[in-house]
Amino acid sequence: MNLQQLLGVALPIIQAPMAGSQGSALAIAVSNAGGLGSLPCALLGMEAMRKELTTIKAQTEKPFNVNFFCHQPPEPSAEREAGWRKALSPYYQEFGIDSSNIPAAPMRMPFSDEAADVLDEFRPAAVSFHFGLPSERLLERAKKCGAKILSTATTVEEALWLEERGADAVIAQGFEAGGHRGMFLTEDLTTQMGTFALLPQVVKAVKVPVIAAGGIADAEGVAAAMALGAAGVQVGTAYLLCPEATTSAIYRAALASANARHTAVTNIFSGRPARGIVNRVIRELGPIESAAPAFPLASTAIGPLRAKAESQGSGDFSPLWSGQNATGCKPIPAAELTRLLAAGLRLPG
Repeated sequence: MNLQQLLGVALPIIQAPMAGSQGSALAIAVSNAGGLGSLPCALLGMEAMRKELTTIKAQTEKPFNVNFFCHQPPEPSAEREAGWRKALSPYYQEFGIDSSNIPAAPMRMPFSDEAADVLDEFRPAAVSFHFGLPSERLLERAKKCGAKILSTATTVEEALWLEERGADAVIAQGFEAGGHRGMFLTEDLTTQMGTFALLPQVVKAVKVPVIAAGGIADAEGVAAAMALGAAGVQVGTAYLLCPEATTSAIYRAALASANARHTAVTNIFSGRPARGIVNRVIRELGPIESAAPAFPLASTAIGPLRAKAESQGSGDFSPLWSGQNATGCKPIPAAELTRLLAAGLRLPG
C-alpha cells in the first residue's frame, strides 16, 4: 500500500510537526494543498489542543496528522538542577537574573488518556509519535479513533521495533533532521545515520511504508528519497519561513542567514539531543553538556536567559531548530511550497 492509499492524501508529503513554531494554520495550508498537515501537541494542554483541532476541522476536509511525544517523564533531581544552574550562573550574572527565582517552564507532555479522549472527538487520519510508541493500551486507544499510526525511527533496530508493535508506517529520520532526534532504543549518537544511508536500510528491513525525513528541502531531494524506496517524505525546516508558521522574527532571521549552514545536535535546551543552528550558548556550553537535566527538565533553567536575550533582539540562548539543509526555506505560502516539493514526484530519481 502506498502512502496516498494509507492516509487518503493526494501527495505523499508530510509537513513535520514542529512544536513551538506552528499551530493549526500551517497544518491546514499543507492539508488543503494535498499533503498531510501536522499539528504538534507536546506543548498543548487539552483545551488548547481541542481549540486547534476545532479550527482544523472547520477549515479543511482533508486528512491531517496529530503528533505526540511518548517519553517517560523523569523524576526531578534537585541536585542535578542545582548543578545545571551553576553551569549557567555566569550568564545569570551577565543578564542580572536571580537564579533562585525561576518559574517552571512549560512541560512537554507525553500522550495520555486525556489526549486520546480528544482524538476520539476529532478522528484524525493519522497520529504520529516521537520517541517510540506509547503503552500498548494507549496505542490501541489511538487506533480506535480510526487513525493510522506513524512513528520515528533513527536506526534499523528502531524501525523493526515500531513495525513489530503495530506502526502503520515508519518515518526514517536521518541525522540531518532539525529538532529533536526521535531515538528511543539508544542514547548513543554514534548510531545515528544520514538520511540516504538510513533510508534504504530501513526500506529493506520492514514491510510497512517508509517515510524519509532529514535534509529534504526541495523537489530534487524528494526525487532522491523516492528513488531510494521512500513511500513519501516528511519536511520540516523548509516550512519555517512560510507565513503560516509562528516562527519568531529572530528565528526567521537566523534561518535566512549564512549561520543556518552551521548546525549541531545539542541537549542544552531540553535535555535531549536535538539539531539547531549553532549560537553562543551552544558554542560556549555544548553542544552536549552532561550537567543538563533529563528531558524535558533542562528547559526551565535556560528559559529566563532565552527570554532576556530575545528581548534584546538576540537568539544567543534560543533553540533555533533547523536541519542541515535550510536552503529550501522560502517566505512563501505553505501551499506553494508543498507544490514545489511535489514537483519532485515527477522527476527521475
